[in-house]
Amino acid sequence: MVEWRGRRGSRNVIDRRGRRYRGGGGGSAGLALLPVIIRLLGFRGLLIVGVIVAAIFLFGGGGAVQSVLGLLTGGGVRPVAYDGDVPPGTEEAAAMASVILADTEDVWTAVFAENGGRYQEPSLVLFSDAVETDCGFASAAMGPFYCPPDQRVYIDVRFYDELARMGAGDGDFAQAYVLAHEVGHHVQNLLGVLSRADSLQARSGQRDSNAIQVRVELMADCLAGLWTARADRRFGILEDGDIAEGLAAAAAVGDDTIQRRSGGRVVPDSFTHGSAEQRQRWFMRGYETADLASCDTFAAETL
Repeated sequence: MVEWRGRRGSRNVIDRRGRRYRGGGGGSAGLALLPVIIRLLGFRGLLIVGVIVAAIFLFGGGGAVQSVLGLLTGGGVRPVAYDGDVPPGTEEAAAMASVILADTEDVWTAVFAENGGRYQEPSLVLFSDAVETDCGFASAAMGPFYCPPDQRVYIDVRFYDELARMGAGDGDFAQAYVLAHEVGHHVQNLLGVLSRADSLQARSGQRDSNAIQVRVELMADCLAGLWTARADRRFGILEDGDIAEGLAAAAAVGDDTIQRRSGGRVVPDSFTHGSAEQRQRWFMRGYETADLASCDTFAAETL
C-alpha cells in the first residue's frame, strides 16, 4: 500500500466525476473516436481525418461529410453538460490521486530546478463516463490520457477497477503508476518531446509513426519510474510489494498483453505503447537511475 494518507493534496484537481452529457447525436458513448486517433497517432491523426473527410466530400457529397464528422465528434450538436451523481466508491481513489499529483509537483519542480528549468504544474481532471477537453470529447472507455493543448491529465477513477481486472492486482501503487505515467507526458510536453515526436510522425509512414509513439510512451514509463524513486526518497511512499504492483500494471497495459487478451495475434509493427517487457524495463530504468537523461528513449539504439 502506498503511504499517502495524512499528506497534502494538490490544488490542481478538477473534480468532474458528477458531470454528465446528453445530446450531441451519439451521447457519451460516441465521444471517444477523435481523442483515440490523437492518442494513437499523435496530432498527425488529425491530418489523416482531414484526408478522409476530403475524400468523402469528393465522392460522397456534403451530407456524407456531416455524417462522418458526427461519428467522430459525437454528433453535429454540441453535447449538453449537466450535474449527475458522483459514482459511489470513488472517494478514496480521488483523494489518493490528489496526494499523488501533489507528490509529482514536488518531485518535478526539484528535477526541473536541477536542470535549470521551471516546472509548470498540470491539472488533473477526474471524470466519469465522458469529458470535454481541448483535444475533443472523450469517453471513459479511452482510459487515462494527457491533453497537450490544455495541459491536463484526465482519469476516470473507475479505470483502476478495470486495471485490476486486467491483471495489475488491487494494490494502490498501480494507481500511482498510471497517474505518474500521464504526468510523464506533461513533462515531455514541457521539454518539447511531444512536439518533436508529432513533427517526426507527420513525415513518417504508419509503421514508423507507431515506432515513434512507442518511444514516447516508454519514455513516460521511465519518467514514472524516476518519479517513484525520488518520491520514495522524499516522502517514503513505498511499502513491500509496491514496485511489483507497478510492474504488473505496466505489463497489463503492454501492447502484446492487450492483443493477446483481445484474442488476436501479436503484431509488433502495430504497437503504440510497447510490449509488457519493454514497459517494465523502462520503468525500472527510471526507478534505478532516477536520472532524467537516462529516460531519453529517442537516443536509445534499441528499446
